[in-house]
Amino acid sequence: MLPVTTATPQILSTTAGDLPLEEYRLTLGGHSWSILHTGAILSHEDEDNFLRGEGQPRLPYGLALWPAAIALAHALAERSVRGLRVLELGAGTGLPGIVAATLRARVVQTDRNGAALAVSRRNAERNRVVIEQRAADWAAWRETDTYDLIIGADILYGDSLHPALRQIFDTNLAPGGRLLISDPFRSASFELLEAMATDGWNVACNQWTVGVVPPPRAIGVFELTRERS
Repeated sequence: MLPVTTATPQILSTTAGDLPLEEYRLTLGGHSWSILHTGAILSHEDEDNFLRGEGQPRLPYGLALWPAAIALAHALAERSVRGLRVLELGAGTGLPGIVAATLRARVVQTDRNGAALAVSRRNAERNRVVIEQRAADWAAWRETDTYDLIIGADILYGDSLHPALRQIFDTNLAPGGRLLISDPFRSASFELLEAMATDGWNVACNQWTVGVVPPPRAIGVFELTRERS
């Protein structure tokens, strides 16, 4: 699952300057996807270096390719999502939503960062899928549409964001719908998942392993459904 870089990186022009973009290729179930990103964050060391900035201005979180996005893409590729209305939260580079759109889901991707939306839009175009992208901040959420499936990769990391996410889940998930959230087993994430289980959500988990450089990352893909009254 390691990323493959192109010989000639593409460029993303931002207000902070031009950023080189690497390429990740994923092939699953007869489909192949190409995703541009500013760097792959596969190991704990990669993550520490990225978050510290290593002497450089920290790039937006969503411009990197995170292991949770790769795991979520694999999980979606194994599901039947044809015709489903899908909302992706914190889309970043857009890989999971692009996989869902390839499999004939109707996908809306959201992110609060304009540069991330630009990358996800470019990635949708290079993979020849039609996806609606919207700028949206969880803390100032105004979306009212409902969805059969709400997906997100590594979106539970900040406990201060949990009330806003709970509101989105309660408001925008259609009756009988499902949440599919991938996470590298962060402690803050468990706080929200346990609270939702206590409030009557069914929570199931499959574990994926991303990367081959020791130690590989363990990623949980959590599927949540509401208890029916």
